[in-house]
Amino acid sequence: MKISNQDRAQVLVQALPYIQKYAGKTIVVKYGGNAMTNDTLKDAVIRDIVLMQLVGIHVVLVHGGGPEISAMLKKIGKESKFIKGMRVTDRETIDVVQMVLAGKVNKALVQLLEANNGRAVGLCGLDGNMIRAEKMVSQEDLGFVGQITEVNSSVIRDAEENGYVPVISTIAGGCHGEVYNVNADVAAAQIAACLHAEKLILMTDVRGLLRDKDDASTIIPVVQVSTVPKLKKEGIISGGMIPKIDCCVEAVRRGVKRAHIIDGRIPHSILIELFTNEGIGTMFY
Repeated sequence: MKISNQDRAQVLVQALPYIQKYAGKTIVVKYGGNAMTNDTLKDAVIRDIVLMQLVGIHVVLVHGGGPEISAMLKKIGKESKFIKGMRVTDRETIDVVQMVLAGKVNKALVQLLEANNGRAVGLCGLDGNMIRAEKMVSQEDLGFVGQITEVNSSVIRDAEENGYVPVISTIAGGCHGEVYNVNADVAAAQIAACLHAEKLILMTDVRGLLRDKDDASTIIPVVQVSTVPKLKKEGIISGGMIPKIDCCVEAVRRGVKRAHIIDGRIPHSILIELFTNEGIGTMFY
């Protein structure tokens, strides 16, 4: 599709108030799902983040890497096992998780951002004692799956102040030298709260919160966090959306101005959310 220079100028003019609004503010993006595994979508996300950085927004990128972990486990002949959506993480598996998340995936994202003229630094929760955790208590033993107890944002702020996008893999440290795998949505929410971020954006493989889960046209664009218990009771918030929305609610209640669940399968969904009147997905406030 050919776009005229006049149309391009109009797009920039419409984006200007939002660029001015968010310049100098911190926006935490949790990156995962299809947007991490599809090369076209990945390229769009990287370009979005570089553009945000260039217009003066402080971006913190928190990422997952479940498919890459499963692929590596398969290579070494180890089966991936999940209980209620959480990866069972024994001692051998946590070594693979740490290697893949803090190594391969994290550094590949840093390299992509740098290749697109961004400035990025790769970090994990072990760096600067950024994310501390304890073993998650559950009915079934999940192994080295952690529940976050503390977030120390100093190393993230240092990276921001020096002009870098902190790219964070969600590996956490325990009190006695343990290493834990922690949920990336939860980590992103707690990091956003600790940084007093302007926005938390969770990239997912769904359009947002739907009134009818089988009808994408029933998306609920705006949700006040006080109405979430009612929506749960009505069954509108159910299944896998519950933990994601709980993360948004916690972030907002702890001082993040807005939290968003957006569809990472749509190219440039981050820019659509930030720089257009209509936005995309579901916003919690």
